[in-house]
Amino acid sequence: MSGRATVARENPESREALVTGMGFCLPGDGPPVLTADDVWDVAAHGRTCLLHDGVHHGPVHLPETALQERFPTLPGVFSRHFTSAHRFGLVSLAEACLDAELDLEAGDLAEAAVLAGRGGVDAQVASYQAVMRADPAAIGPLGAMDLFIGTELAVTPSDVALVQSAVTRSTGPCYTVSCGCASSAVQLGHARGMIAAGVVDLAVVTGVDVFDVELVRNAQVLLRIAQRADASRRAAGKPALLPSFDRLMRPYDRRADCVNYGEGSATLVLESREHAERRGAHAYGRVLSQATTRDGLANPLTSDESGSGLVAAVRACLGDRWSIGQIPYIHGGSDGDALVTAFEANAVRELYGPAVSDLLMTSQEGCFGHNGAPAGCLGAALTLLMMERGEVCPTANCEEPAEGLPFDPVPGTRTRPLAFDYALNFTYQIGGVKSAMLLGRADTSSPH
Repeated sequence: MSGRATVARENPESREALVTGMGFCLPGDGPPVLTADDVWDVAAHGRTCLLHDGVHHGPVHLPETALQERFPTLPGVFSRHFTSAHRFGLVSLAEACLDAELDLEAGDLAEAAVLAGRGGVDAQVASYQAVMRADPAAIGPLGAMDLFIGTELAVTPSDVALVQSAVTRSTGPCYTVSCGCASSAVQLGHARGMIAAGVVDLAVVTGVDVFDVELVRNAQVLLRIAQRADASRRAAGKPALLPSFDRLMRPYDRRADCVNYGEGSATLVLESREHAERRGAHAYGRVLSQATTRDGLANPLTSDESGSGLVAAVRACLGDRWSIGQIPYIHGGSDGDALVTAFEANAVRELYGPAVSDLLMTSQEGCFGHNGAPAGCLGAALTLLMMERGEVCPTANCEEPAEGLPFDPVPGTRTRPLAFDYALNFTYQIGGVKSAMLLGRADTSSPH
């Protein structure tokens, strides 16, 4: 096992953390994907919402009226300075509250924890540069105030949490975690822990990131230079130095050699069972446990192919309450990078032994793109929807499974029937950080 895990596990049933609302602001075929039904419609058919524009990527085409429709009283002095990250995060928050039948205007979230996960800084660059380039001698008082407000709202990792806490008027805990693609998964673990400990009865967790397509294009040019210089590595039959961006991402497929980025936001509402039942809320399922480990490598940009860090995260997550034999499905975090598939495959071989051939493990990263911080909330949402509906969504863009995969990636464009009470959800951060989250059906008693 690698490293020491940070773990949060389930307390008595009245303090269980139920997911009662889901909201999104993700790339769609045209308009953004906003609701649980929208997400299911894409994932259940293995569809991809990625565009090809020199590189494959997933942009969110959010209408200008989106915020005004959902937040009609939002002061313009703030809203005109919102970045795409603010807007995406507010829309997914509004959709999640609507799904959970919580009224922001009535103060239903006044005591809620408001937690955000952020990985990238693309949305903050323009605001930062505007201040750095401003000439104090030439700018007037109104322009100076505009720049100040824009800076305070945008040039910080807490950008989305700041505005979400304001629109909810929350007096509860509010903070941001930034650990790349594992960010919102870690925050779901924190929310579960606060609910279990009685700190709060209600929490909203949002993962949001924005990717600049021009940055991706430039990175691709740099990548090609590096790969040409490393031709001997490829000539020896080894994978390319890094995955490319100009082909469609295909997790678990034999042609998987690229990653496509997508932007957007995903928000989940978590409540204590007691609080949810008191108000008659629908529960999608439970967040039972979450653990985070790191591979312990000196290299800050890679992961251990052995999968030992992921094995450690899973075992810490399950503890002595659950067994791996109870889990027939895992929502994987593969983004089309062969290294990710390698450590996932090695980890599940170690965890399941000979029974690994019966495991279903899929990834829907190819639906909306590799979107960073939203991955934890989106993965949890998809897993709970599959559990609730008794169907496993296929791995998007996987048509020809790679040789030697120890698990079934459910290739194609159809769901696979499967009744299951527990599932794991994996997310990762560059540098070897591994998050494992245990999810359960809402109506299944936990072992004691």
